[in-house]
Amino acid sequence: MAIGLEDKKAIVADVNETAANALSLVVADARGVTAGAMDSLRKQARENNVSLRVVRNTLAKRAMQGTEFECLNDQLVGPSIFGFSMEDPGAAARLFKDFAKEQEKFEVKALSVGGKALDASQLDVLAKLPTLEQALGQLASVMIAPVTKLVRTFNEVPTKVTRVVAAVRDQKQDAA
Repeated sequence: MAIGLEDKKAIVADVNETAANALSLVVADARGVTAGAMDSLRKQARENNVSLRVVRNTLAKRAMQGTEFECLNDQLVGPSIFGFSMEDPGAAARLFKDFAKEQEKFEVKALSVGGKALDASQLDVLAKLPTLEQALGQLASVMIAPVTKLVRTFNEVPTKVTRVVAAVRDQKQDAA
């Protein structure tokens, strides 16, 4: 069924708004994947705050003009499913990576983050980015490490004095 001009404009505007607010984009080819599997992917995407879109490439190219994902225009060939990460840059990459393990026909074509187009082989790099909670945990552990070391150092002084006193006591007892 043909899409009218007004519908195409609405699709372009909607995808453009999503692209403008997204942190990263992963593009994949889902030919041959069953409808049930795609429903499962959509459910996981909603849980991970990833916006999935299936859009014609010509409309996607128009929608991505003026966004940091414009660099992917050359890779938009054939059927494409777009995964926009809205909060966590690695969310769509992790989602597509896990889904590709289960579905042999699902193939990641390209990805983009920070205005740079990356090859599909770089998917692991993006997927291994820590989530916000993990990054905050790492930051907290780095910030607390000097304080912990200082406390340990202060605690060692009385411990050493106690050991010296105990050694002197043992020496005097052995001598007596």
